[in-house]
Amino acid sequence: MDLRIFTEPQQGADYETLLRVARAAEELGTFSAFFRSDHYLRMGFAPGTDPAAAIRAGLPGPTDAWITLAGLARDTSTIRLGTLMTAATFRLPGVLAVQVAQVDAMSGGRVEFGLGAGWFEDEHTAYGIPFPKERFGRLEEQLAIVTGLWNTKLGDTFDFAGRYYTLTDSPALPKPVQDRIPVLIGGKGPTRTPALAARFADEFNLPFVSVEDSAAQFGRVRAAVERAGRQADELVYSNALVACVGRDDAEVARRAAAIGRNVDELRANGLAGTPDEVVEAIGRYAAIGTRRVYLQILDLHDLDHLELIASRVAPQLG
Repeated sequence: MDLRIFTEPQQGADYETLLRVARAAEELGTFSAFFRSDHYLRMGFAPGTDPAAAIRAGLPGPTDAWITLAGLARDTSTIRLGTLMTAATFRLPGVLAVQVAQVDAMSGGRVEFGLGAGWFEDEHTAYGIPFPKERFGRLEEQLAIVTGLWNTKLGDTFDFAGRYYTLTDSPALPKPVQDRIPVLIGGKGPTRTPALAARFADEFNLPFVSVEDSAAQFGRVRAAVERAGRQADELVYSNALVACVGRDDAEVARRAAAIGRNVDELRANGLAGTPDEVVEAIGRYAAIGTRRVYLQILDLHDLDHLELIASRVAPQLG
């Protein structure tokens, strides 16, 4: 089982905090990648929360995903870097292709590219970003454009005429360092999402989904991949799950309290418990085809949490 670290900086984390986590993950040698979300607004406040208090709780405020990854590309050396997921509503596809290819070069070829349709309307309103009603079609065109630009042969130009985007005589530069930047697609949609994954994805990811629901969606994706003429096992199937691991019940409870979550809820919907309990939970996902787990780490100051997972969970997974 491949383990990766997944962070949510919109909840309140500056670049230096993210760098410490990424470097710790890299130095431990257990985690293959450091991923982050792509959001501009803190989440999780109950209705009626005082707006001023909410803003203070989210300090120092959001960081941009691809600016962060550009910094990490230079400040780390071996760990892979990516997003779950870049929001297609935030960036024009031609510009996004340039940004990701540049960060790939800056990292020496360590970037992975997750792209989603964008869903959190409030952050668009807060920062003046258009939030179109029809986003899936835009996502499909963005994937076609970004991958098309990267795959265009040197010396050739790229053209695209879609419903939402048009590119004419693009030099399709710069090129990524990697021959192929891995593309991640995810989501629970039963029809269009599997078809999109079959067309573009190297990895299919499900965030915060049960074993049973993961098995059903993985099955739909595998069938769509085969209908598209590919081998179903060409894709990596992965889950993102909140991690809350402790040496004993008291430490689990302390870590749950630090992120404002209930232990029983985390046990039911995430990876919470002692190392042995978490290994058992991961094993249930492995049994339905999960080959990679993104561990959502919400307390970014608790680096001992990463060390515990590296020393007590990962060795049992094989």
